[in-house]
Amino acid sequence: MAYDGEQALEMVGERQPDLAVVDLMMPKVDGLELTRKLRANPLTASIPIIMLTARGLTVDKVLGLTAGADDYLVKPFDTLELVARVNSTLRRNQEYREVSPLTGLPGNTRILREITDRVRSGTEYAVCHIDIDRFKGVNDAYGFGRGDEFISALARSLHRAVVDVGLPPAFLGHIGGDDFVLVCTPDQVRPLTTKAVEDFETTADRLYDAVDAQRGYLEIPDRKGNIRQVNLVTLSIGVALSGNRSYRNPHEVVAAASEMKSVAKTQPGSYVAVDRRTDV
Repeated sequence: MAYDGEQALEMVGERQPDLAVVDLMMPKVDGLELTRKLRANPLTASIPIIMLTARGLTVDKVLGLTAGADDYLVKPFDTLELVARVNSTLRRNQEYREVSPLTGLPGNTRILREITDRVRSGTEYAVCHIDIDRFKGVNDAYGFGRGDEFISALARSLHRAVVDVGLPPAFLGHIGGDDFVLVCTPDQVRPLTTKAVEDFETTADRLYDAVDAQRGYLEIPDRKGNIRQVNLVTLSIGVALSGNRSYRNPHEVVAAASEMKSVAKTQPGSYVAVDRRTDV
């Protein structure tokens, strides 16, 4: 509990809260200014904020939301409504944190939860770890903006493959950067990966500059001005199968799939490496 906006900033600096309930009218630093300061600081920008005010005018609500508040409650308010809004805001904030801002796909927390559920269910499953080969060359040649287009293209290709494979529904998550995870049944691995590779390679061809696509490689100058040739991107996919080994937790599954992805990277072109090792 802070008695004014200035004290609130000091308290947040010492221990960041999960959520802030901020009164609009406060001495020293009012609620609008406090909200703006919190949003301007990268360390506190993601704190969800509910604004409280005795005013019910639309213009005050607009000012609060424009300053960065996530929700708005007019005093006097019902305690049950405040609690409900706090819970709702926290839930939305948690869901937002678990989604990749670039692709809109579930992130690491949701991925681990999905794999954990599969490990505990006792049913057979497969985990595929996918990334783009020579992705750094794209960033070096075209910049991060174009690199993000390749990542988004892969997300769309994987999503189309998931839709195409049908039921039971496969899970698709974005670890970060150019790394993705698919969780599916063992029988779905081949159709999913085949569709995704074909779709992505076709899409990626259209993202290169015409001259690079035509000659089949990128030309990237190094720091000394020397030109190095970098082949066009492909996909490496590592697959861990539950039927072959007894995994105790999701981290073991992810480690096996990542190890297989490294094996795939030793092969030319797009390649799918499946872990055939057994516990025996």
